[in-house]
Amino acid sequence: MVGSAIVRRLQAAGFHHVLTRSRTELDLLNQQAVHAFLQAEKPDYIFIAAAKVGGIQANNIYRADFIYQNLMIEANLIHGAHLAGVQRLMFLGSSCIYPKLAPQPMNEDVLLTGPLEPTNEPYAIAKIAGIKMCDAYNAQYGRQYISVMPTNLYGPNDNYDLNNSHVLPALIRKAHEAKLRGDASLEVWGSGTPMREFLYADDLADACVYLMEQGYSGPLVNIGTGTDVTIRELAQTVIKVVGFAGDLRFDASKPDGTPRKLMDVSRLASLGWRARTSLEEGIGLAYADFLSK
Repeated sequence: MVGSAIVRRLQAAGFHHVLTRSRTELDLLNQQAVHAFLQAEKPDYIFIAAAKVGGIQANNIYRADFIYQNLMIEANLIHGAHLAGVQRLMFLGSSCIYPKLAPQPMNEDVLLTGPLEPTNEPYAIAKIAGIKMCDAYNAQYGRQYISVMPTNLYGPNDNYDLNNSHVLPALIRKAHEAKLRGDASLEVWGSGTPMREFLYADDLADACVYLMEQGYSGPLVNIGTGTDVTIRELAQTVIKVVGFAGDLRFDASKPDGTPRKLMDVSRLASLGWRARTSLEEGIGLAYADFLSK
């Protein structure tokens, strides 16, 4: 989802030599293959959007997979980029790097100031390692490897698998299927009270390319909208867009995760960028993409 959005944004800006590789073409867990690719291509810029990602259930069940695969992907790419002489690189993390009970909204300085959310701790630790790896290569070798922390993302090419997707695409699929069946109600995991922030993937891509073009080389930057909604409000917006006429039913026996995760985006705003796509508009675009599959 993120990689394809960045490619669309680069192509729209007139970049004609955008290098991409699918998972079958290049195994990012294979250090030798990654280093050989980077040595052969020697790109001017690298955006690391690749990661093993999932929702609460997937993060909690596949804990070893999440920490191992994400550590290997970022280590192979960052070190390989350095060996290939790449000066500019962007590492994409996740808002789950911040403490579970971080003051809201979360600014970049709260990193490593408290315990992480237990359900996705392995993934978060891997992402924190990537941030610190970029910082270390900058300090030791004078590279310009920057880290950005996107909030919850959605959009074209999202993962709609109900077992390992994030909350928004899962709700889109569940609402669509409930509409087709003519169900009287739609079940949503948790109490509906946690608050989440959602950013349309193409807005994220625009911010990433903007920072690269501006030559930003400072500390990590949050990328989000700066506004959030409850899961209940999110579900209400989804069923409105999808056209499901039934009721919402919340299963409070299922985990809620972190109570609130809102990004402080003042650092990004001070650099001259703000998100453009409203939540309802973005969900409409995402639903159209879902229907096209």
